[in-house]
Amino acid sequence: MKYHNYFVYITTNPKKTVLYTGVTNDLERRMEEHLADHLDTRKTFAGKYFCYNLIYYEYYFHIEWAIAREKQIKGWTRKKKEALIAKFNPEWRFLNSEAEIEKGNLPVWIIGEEPWD
Repeated sequence: MKYHNYFVYITTNPKKTVLYTGVTNDLERRMEEHLADHLDTRKTFAGKYFCYNLIYYEYYFHIEWAIAREKQIKGWTRKKKEALIAKFNPEWRFLNSEAEIEKGNLPVWIIGEEPWD
């Protein structure tokens, strides 16, 4: 069986007041697309609301699992999403920020962890 890489992720704006949940097969490229949309046309939700800061992600081998999880998280209240983020990334550090990467000790998703509540 061939495995693929799929990610469910949550981004936020610089003030951490808006959350966006998505799914992708290339997390780095997708974060670049969110930032580019914010800087350019702002045609997407993430672009309009400046949601280009990665604060949470999960890794999956199968797209069906990733899509199911994305739908589940999108149906949650903000409070429940905040609890999920805080469990993985208590300080809500921007995981795709060069400054945060330089600081080190960023949370890393461990394959096999069971996030489903």
